[in-house]
Amino acid sequence: MTSKAPAISLDPATCPVRQVLHGVSDKWSILVMAALHLSPRRFSELRRDIPDVSQKVLTQTLRKLERDGLVERIVTPTAPPRVDYFLRPLGQSLFSRLSPLAVWAIEHRAEIDAARASYDDRT
Repeated sequence: MTSKAPAISLDPATCPVRQVLHGVSDKWSILVMAALHLSPRRFSELRRDIPDVSQKVLTQTLRKLERDGLVERIVTPTAPPRVDYFLRPLGQSLFSRLSPLAVWAIEHRAEIDAARASYDDRT
């Protein structure tokens, strides 16, 4: 039995799937949303949570997620200013759909690693 997905344009200029996923499907966006899903975080906390992301890439990722309405940046006027990031309802909604993918990745990592090793041995 096949499910009926709505017909969508696959044209790069008009495809809504391409347009939305382009901004949120990279590993840094997913990892940032995973961290913010747990609780609001300051920039330095996100850097500690995701130690292999550079400051520049984290800044770009947060700006992109903020632009898409997934993350909100709150500045508290203190000395120095305190900046917190949290997932907006739209970001929570997206993350709830990404969570099963993360669970699948955890459950099947050994199989993927074995398949990669087998492929690498053949090539």
